[in-house]
Amino acid sequence: MHRLRLFHAASLDQALAASRQSARRRANANVHPTLDDPIQRMLNIFQPGSYVRPHRHDPDRFELFILLAGEAAAVVFEEGGRPSEWAVLGQSGDWAVEVPGGAWHTVFALAPDAVLFEVKPGPYRPLVEKDFAPWAPREGTPEAQRVLKEWERRVLARPEAPRGRLER
Repeated sequence: MHRLRLFHAASLDQALAASRQSARRRANANVHPTLDDPIQRMLNIFQPGSYVRPHRHDPDRFELFILLAGEAAAVVFEEGGRPSEWAVLGQSGDWAVEVPGGAWHTVFALAPDAVLFEVKPGPYRPLVEKDFAPWAPREGTPEAQRVLKEWERRVLARPEAPRGRLER
């Protein structure tokens, strides 16, 4: 017998609380039942100041981020680390962004309690050092917070450009 899987608001509240208390200023809650599931689905909850070191996935492994609450940005970088495209999700009217496989990228909150639903091909593959941008500072360093502030400044100063190809 096939059964619906329900997700109660209490689990979202727990993830929100965890993100607020985490030193990393973020938390996730997996929706996929196992790590070897062929489609990875999860909530990613970010607070301002959460730095996700730019990284990339294999060329056949996209990431789709769907905004459920708050406001967030996704940035794609050129090989040398210069931001080449970004998307602001929330007040801009854009509600989702897909990052192509092989692209250096990061995501971050522009407002408290930014809730993103992420979908990507499985099975789960943990990132290894070669997946992280060599030009990006390591998480937890003062330099990481400095570059995050610079990305926030750049995105908020020009939220409309440069932008990815729009699907409307």
